[in-house]
Amino acid sequence: MERAYVIWRTFQDRFLAYAAALLLLGSTLLALLEVIRRYVFGVSFEWQQDAVTYFILSGVFLYFGIAQRREQHLTVTLFLQIMEKLGPRVRYVAEVIRLIVLTFSMAFLLAVVWWGVPEVLESQEYNTRTESLEFLLAPFLWVLLVGFAFMAVSLFFQIYREIQRLRGRSVLEEPPEKLVLPR
Repeated sequence: MERAYVIWRTFQDRFLAYAAALLLLGSTLLALLEVIRRYVFGVSFEWQQDAVTYFILSGVFLYFGIAQRREQHLTVTLFLQIMEKLGPRVRYVAEVIRLIVLTFSMAFLLAVVWWGVPEVLESQEYNTRTESLEFLLAPFLWVLLVGFAFMAVSLFFQIYREIQRLRGRSVLEEPPEKLVLPR
């Protein structure tokens, strides 16, 4: 399991993070280009707003699994944090609750992917397009489902880690973040 986690983490850090960053950077540059074209030259691409919107969303979708793995997503943990401070027995209950929540989240994401595939296939069949009618919507919907699937994979590893933690074992530890100091 450790080897699979290292492969997953490497894929996310060396490919997926850069793909998401490239989409976000390209979208930002396109938006800046359009600001200049619109306000300096008085012309604009009709498709630009759709491109910026959907490519930024695609970058965010691809980053879902990375954010989940690093626990950098929006989460409400106040209740669990309070429970963890109340002693070992209550801490154990908090860990079980965390495991249940992770399991429910993974099941939910897998259900969204499972039932989302026919919807995306239907979108492909009918050539559903974005508002400007320049882009097919299906590729962006596929990226959304892939993002959810990647997030489910990250949740799977977190569930495994929590189960092992409940058994008193420490597994699948994240390497410490490298701190880059200015010279």
